[in-house]
Order: sequence, then structure tokens, then C-alpha cells
Amino acid sequence: MAEAIPIVAGDAGSTKSTPVILVDPDGKISSNGEFETVAASQTDQVMGTTGAIGDVLASLVCVVATAATAQVQIKDGAGSAITVLPNSPGGGVGTYTLLFNLRSLAGAWKITTGAGVSVIATGNFT
Repeated sequence: MAEAIPIVAGDAGSTKSTPVILVDPDGKISSNGEFETVAASQTDQVMGTTGAIGDVLASLVCVVATAATAQVQIKDGAGSAITVLPNSPGGGVGTYTLLFNLRSLAGAWKITTGAGVSVIATGNFT
């Protein structure tokens, strides 16, 4: 029988980093990390307290309530925005899990959300 993965509970009222266990695509524990929520209609919300070069963006769980305004973008520091979920995604309203495991080369990870989507970001944030 497989060993149970420990659950780490955080402050449900917090919008800043909360501890989680990061698991790789094969189901193995890869590291400890945090999750952070990003509400709809946010612009360049910094992941972590300040964010820094070397921070890891592991995944985004995008909860789409209105498909027409579901766009989600990420930025590495002051770099250009990268659209990772477009407006009107093919599946419409629903939940989309996007895996990245990217290390920042330029500074804090930043997330921008459209009016119809909220996000839970996981990773190691400073």
C-alpha cells in the first residue's frame, strides 16, 4: 500500500502563501511549497510576499465561471505576459489544471486574471 501524503492546512482566509506538498506528475513528493489564491480581475499579483529570482511556479488551478473573460497570464519578473489560458477556452466553464514547474529567471512570478476566472497557484514563492 502506498504511503499517505500528509495534508498541510493553511489559513483559509489568507490570500498569501500557505504551505502545501508539491507532487510531480508521477505522484512522487517533489518538495514543500505554498499555494496562493488569485481572485478574478487581478493585475500582476505577485506570488509570495515579494517574489524573487529562483521562485518556482509549479501549477495553476484555474476556475472558470465565465468563459468569455477567462484569460490567465503569467509573467517572470518584469517580462512580457504569457497567456496560459485564453478567453473562451474550449471546455467553457469549469476547472483547468495547468502544470509548469518553471523557475523564475527575472524576479517574482506575477499572475493576471480576467473577470471570469480565479486561480490557485502552487510553487515555492519568496
